[in-house]
Amino acid sequence: MKTEVNVTWSENMKFSTTLGNHTIVLDASEDVGGEDLGPRPKALMMVALGGCTGMDVISILKKMKVDVKYFNVKIQGLMNDEHPKKFNEMNVIYEFKGNNLELEKLEKAVNLSRDKYCGVNANYRDAIKMSYEIQIL
Repeated sequence: MKTEVNVTWSENMKFSTTLGNHTIVLDASEDVGGEDLGPRPKALMMVALGGCTGMDVISILKKMKVDVKYFNVKIQGLMNDEHPKKFNEMNVIYEFKGNNLELEKLEKAVNLSRDKYCGVNANYRDAIKMSYEIQIL
C-alpha cells in the first residue's frame, strides 16, 4: 500500500499539507526565521504516536466494555542536542479515569496497541528507545 502526502512551502519557514479535508500548517519559531504559525514537525511525530495508540486503546476498551470517563496519552520525548536533532527516547504515559477500572484490562489494551496494532509505534520502536506507563487518576 502506497501512501503519499505533499508538504508545500508557502513563505519563510511556513509549510502546509492537506490531508483529506484538513489542512495542517507547520512553521518554525521566530528565532529561526519562522512566524510560529503552526506546530513543529517533531512535535507532530509525538502527536502521531499519541493519536495512533490512543485510538487503538479506546477501541479495544470499548469492546471490553470498560467504563472510561477520561483518557489522555502523554508523550515525553528526549532529543539529542546536536544535529541532526532527533528523539533518542520517548515515554508514553496512558492516563485514565473511570468507574471500577481494572488495571489488567488497561494493560491488555495498551499492550495490544503497542505490540500489534499501532503502526506509528512499530516504526518508532525500531529507532527510538520506548517506554510505557499506565496511570489511573
